[in-house]
Amino acid sequence: MSDQTDANGNPLPDEQRLTGFGKLIRNTSLDELPQLLNVIKGDMSLVGPRPLLVEYLSLYNAEQAQRHQVKPGVTGWAQINGRNAISWPEKFKLDLWYVKHVSFFLDVKILFQTLWNVLRGKGISQQGHVTMGKFKGNT
Repeated sequence: MSDQTDANGNPLPDEQRLTGFGKLIRNTSLDELPQLLNVIKGDMSLVGPRPLLVEYLSLYNAEQAQRHQVKPGVTGWAQINGRNAISWPEKFKLDLWYVKHVSFFLDVKILFQTLWNVLRGKGISQQGHVTMGKFKGNT
């Protein structure tokens, strides 16, 4: 990603700063590989709700905060059911469903479906965004 800014010095939107090489890395999900180090360290799981920005913590309602009852994952139920192409409410709904139904067999299903989705390039970005728009809370 480039560091281009507008006339006021503010960074341009991500979709304008993403380079051709960056698009390739993003479209092939190679940008996710460093997270495997977090799995090895034990900070993350292969499967679980995707970690979100720390700045979102104060924006969760009590139900949404339940997604933290399991370790965050490199992939998850929300990723195989829309990834970044779904809305925030749908993403939280799918994360919470996973938390309530976590099992070894579900994790295996998610891992296989993740591979399939990555090969097809499915759900990489939300319309108008490189990945997904910012979560602004429950307004």
